[in-house]
Amino acid sequence: QVQFVESGGGLVQPGGSLRLSCTVSGSIFSTSVMAWYRQGPGKQRESVAWISSNGVRSAVSSVRDRFTISRDNAKNTVYLQMNSLNPEDTAVYYCNLYPNPRGGAWGQGTQVTVSS
Repeated sequence: QVQFVESGGGLVQPGGSLRLSCTVSGSIFSTSVMAWYRQGPGKQRESVAWISSNGVRSAVSSVRDRFTISRDNAKNTVYLQMNSLNPEDTAVYYCNLYPNPRGGAWGQGTQVTVSS
């Protein structure tokens, strides 16, 4: 059974940076495409960035020049480095499989708040 545990969120001023981590239990990690998703206030959850098992990555256009996804297969961990944060990035951030997330396995997420 796969489980996702996200961490690293917090309150940051506009223009600041955060690094999120997600540790994944289960044997599927090393062979799976992983993604970060986010759900802002009053919005639907959306995918933000994803990375293949061998490190090929992509991201949505709104974050492509500011966010970098990476992974450490030895640690079953996926990261999201977020720079130049702005208030529109405020959301709860989750990790899961991509493009078909495990619906019953969403973690608690980690809150990112960008505010002065």
